[in-house]
Amino acid sequence: MPRLNKVGTVSVDGPPSPSPSLTRLRIALTVFFALDGFVFAGWVVRIPAIKEQTGASASALGLALLGVSAGAVVTMMLTGGLCRRFGSHAVTVACGVLLPLTVALPPLTHSPLALGLVLLVFGAAYGGINVAMNSAAVDLVAALGRPVMPSFHAAFSLGGMVGSGLGGLVAGHLSPTRHLLAITVIGLVVTAAAAPALLRHTPPRPARPAQDDAPRRLVRGTRGLVVVFGLVALCTAYGEGALADWSALHLEQDLHAHPGVAAASYSCFALAMTVGRLSGTTLLERLGRTRTVVCGGATGAAGMLLGSLAPSVWLTLVGFAVTGLGLANIFPVAVERAGALAGPTGVAAASTLGYGGMLLGPPAIGFMADWFSLPTALTSVALLAAVAATIGFTTRNAATP
Repeated sequence: MPRLNKVGTVSVDGPPSPSPSLTRLRIALTVFFALDGFVFAGWVVRIPAIKEQTGASASALGLALLGVSAGAVVTMMLTGGLCRRFGSHAVTVACGVLLPLTVALPPLTHSPLALGLVLLVFGAAYGGINVAMNSAAVDLVAALGRPVMPSFHAAFSLGGMVGSGLGGLVAGHLSPTRHLLAITVIGLVVTAAAAPALLRHTPPRPARPAQDDAPRRLVRGTRGLVVVFGLVALCTAYGEGALADWSALHLEQDLHAHPGVAAASYSCFALAMTVGRLSGTTLLERLGRTRTVVCGGATGAAGMLLGSLAPSVWLTLVGFAVTGLGLANIFPVAVERAGALAGPTGVAAASTLGYGGMLLGPPAIGFMADWFSLPTALTSVALLAAVAATIGFTTRNAATP
């Protein structure tokens, strides 16, 4: 039915245009997501140089890297409480300062023990900003009345691609200390530019409070549902971790691909995931959350079966790309649903489980590769994608706001 707008002219039905305030908030949050991916990727590309600097063996480096995981997992659960007390916007800004500051610490270390200790601090900042900005994004999604969560995660992916690309370009010209110090300066400048838009505004109220309050009341009797959405996030993140660490080795070892082609395997997956997230809002508006999760999980499972079992390099790369498209929007939807049910606590729980999946994937693939073979082990990614689709279908009623 037509309606009168603010100036008295007739407009057709449809979602109202967001206020300038909400638009500024969305832009600022998008910047923080991109900053998170950029800073983390900058650290990752300098791991080989820092390994050499600290004189760490492969096993010692692995133990040191657990500092990132330990710091992130512990802080993720604590951050939910901080967001409830101080607000997700303030916590996002605080972590936006800490993250670039702590990324400058690893190249200052000269032993695996010292590296592990500073990575605990870096991981804490990384885990904190992920929960805080996702909590802020959940509130904004509810206020906008549109499923824009994938766009924020697309910004994270794009930031990661830019960070890794620039890191690769400067690796031969800048020491890790100068490179990561430059990232610190860039991160602090970006945070200073984006912070006012968050700090000036309290988290927005949902556009339809009567409907959006119902899931929060429901969670008192269905706390396990938050865990279910966390398991969906875990299934997706498991695949991301597995492909990050094992896709290149699969191409080079099992299919005898050129090292340059093998190195591009994860890039195919990551680029496809970015494209999928950029189109995620449109997909969610047309299909809804349940169909997006079910179709995405099924697509990811089919793509990973092709990627792990295909007899040729190019079919494998196609399979990895299809997997990225399929898994792209499952994690954002899972985190958003958990946040809609339980606020920052739900975001923290789902993020922690999801991050746990990213940690579980690489070692699980390694053990299964020893027991069976690497191609067989990689099919576990397809299995968990199918599990995510199944969970999405069986919780379809609970997942609908």
